[in-house]
Amino acid sequence: MSSTTRVQLSVMMFLEFFIWGGWFVTLGTFLGNNLSATGAESGQVFSTQSWGAIIAPFIIGLIADRYINAERILGVLHILGAILMYQMYNAENISVFYPYVLVYMICYMPTLALVNSVSFNQMKNPEKEFSVIRVFGTLGWIAAGLLISYLFHWDSAQGAKEGLLKNTFLLSGGASLLLGLFSFTLPKTPPKAKGTKVSVSDILGLDALKLLKDRNFLIFFISSILICIPLAFYYQNTNSFLSNIGVGDPTGKMTIGQGSEVLFLLLLPVFFNRFGFKKTILVGMLAWALRYVLFAYGNAGGLAFMLLIGIALHGICYDFFFVSGQIYTDSKAGEEYKSSAQGLITLATYGVGMLIGFAVAGKITDAYKLADGSFNYQMIWLIPSGIAFAVFLIFALLFKDEKKVA
Repeated sequence: MSSTTRVQLSVMMFLEFFIWGGWFVTLGTFLGNNLSATGAESGQVFSTQSWGAIIAPFIIGLIADRYINAERILGVLHILGAILMYQMYNAENISVFYPYVLVYMICYMPTLALVNSVSFNQMKNPEKEFSVIRVFGTLGWIAAGLLISYLFHWDSAQGAKEGLLKNTFLLSGGASLLLGLFSFTLPKTPPKAKGTKVSVSDILGLDALKLLKDRNFLIFFISSILICIPLAFYYQNTNSFLSNIGVGDPTGKMTIGQGSEVLFLLLLPVFFNRFGFKKTILVGMLAWALRYVLFAYGNAGGLAFMLLIGIALHGICYDFFFVSGQIYTDSKAGEEYKSSAQGLITLATYGVGMLIGFAVAGKITDAYKLADGSFNYQMIWLIPSGIAFAVFLIFALLFKDEKKVA
């Protein structure tokens, strides 16, 4: 891979995740402050990510894999995304906002697979080359958060009060337009399955359902869906929680989680090889439970360190469960079902699991909203902590340890 191509792919990854991090992190705060959304309404908006994840395989399987170059459809989807972002910026109530964010997520979620396809198509040794490119995505997400908090101050108490968070849609929309145009300059990535027959089973990875006959994989599959319930609480409530209790520059502080993600991604192979899959994934589950206990009892004053530790646990929470789970799935699937198995796990987690999670998070948030408009955050965080610990116990008791993942 040439140095020019490496730079192109790095810029692509940076913008791809800058766009997502530039509006999704502050979405919960925006919905509450700007659109006066209830917890249930916020849950519906966040669940558009899940609908996008469910529909994305059809866009990739039916169009990108068979008819149109990946870089071209990437460009078209991001240009459409820029237009939709502008409409979201102008929306004045939840009923107007929701259709735009739904269509946006249906456009955006397929691009996560498309940027990977464009990258892999240029690599001779993806195992060594991809991580160097992918890390620019995390840097893009971090950059968006730092800009929002420390340069523009849109998430400050005054900024939120003045409704400045809606500017995040202009920021992400501008980046989306830039990436859309830039995509047409990326290396050509022609469809690899042109002329082949396609089925719904292939697209959704349903062929991999045969793996559920393996008791261990079934326990892992169910646990993956269940752990997404507490995961949804983090995405939906953390930014508004930090903002509401008076933590300064909440979006910037949340980038600690992405920095942690990079660190623990590097440490994961060492931990995985030394302790095995079961212990690794149990540490990830336990980290979710611990994180929410820290959120429940921390505050913006003397116990602010508890909140920062909770944010920093994101690397363990995400990498030790989801990344190690992808490795485990790959090892169990074998050559025949590698792609379909990963598709099935993605559908189960970001699709079904998160869909349930956002609905639960919305109802719990509404249930613990107090008469004065504030929230009983202790209960809002202890409930997902309890769910995460319950999943931890289920997995610890029912999953039989496998000495070697192979």
